[in-house]
Amino acid sequence: MPKNVLTRAHSRALTKQGKAAIAGVAALGAAALAISAAPGHAETVTTGAPAAAAQVASSTALKNVQGTVTDQLATDTVKLDGFAAQKKAADAAVAKKAADEAAAKKAAADAAAQKAAQERAANDAASRSAQRPQMEMVAAKKTYANNLDGWIREALDIMKAKGIPGSYSGLHRNIMRESSGNPMAINNWDINAANGIPSKGLLQVIQPTFNAYHVSGTSWNIYDPVANITAAANYAAHRYGSMDNVNSAY
Repeated sequence: MPKNVLTRAHSRALTKQGKAAIAGVAALGAAALAISAAPGHAETVTTGAPAAAAQVASSTALKNVQGTVTDQLATDTVKLDGFAAQKKAADAAVAKKAADEAAAKKAAADAAAQKAAQERAANDAASRSAQRPQMEMVAAKKTYANNLDGWIREALDIMKAKGIPGSYSGLHRNIMRESSGNPMAINNWDINAANGIPSKGLLQVIQPTFNAYHVSGTSWNIYDPVANITAAANYAAHRYGSMDNVNSAY
């Protein structure tokens, strides 16, 4: 029987982790096998007791080797499982951190987009608010015909805003008596003309009266129809209470 047959047979069945354990007990196994080997001649063995004892010792040594290898393998397996668990936990932590960072970036981007949208909405609202009064002013601005009816209506709106009394009929009646509706009319024959200050315009106003009762916002040209009407109406309001109360030269 070859000397190391048992050692080689088990060596092939062991992993790399078990080889280190086997190497430590190799000498013990070899000794046990040497004791169990019988001489070539049967007569040299006197009894069966020494051989049996050697076999028992060899079997015990083998069991010890197997137990050591099994324990070593179990320990290595536990270590490998521990390393695998640690690596899995580390990978999970890295993945969680990456997911958290991605979620944080997305939340920040969403918040920035929402803020930008709110700012745009606020700017648009402010722009619309700024444009609205201008649009309303344009829409509110009335237009008047460039004729006697338009001049009287525009003058009445100005008089209303300034608190000057008068009506359409009162103005129209006095205009037709004084100038027949001619804004360029001038009186060159009465006392005012003799004094060098002729009456002019729709309501035949002299220059000093026009200057004294001129209504702000209107032209300073005495021949301007609206300026002439409003100044004459302002004068009549102070002297007669209203142009409506004037029925003759005033």
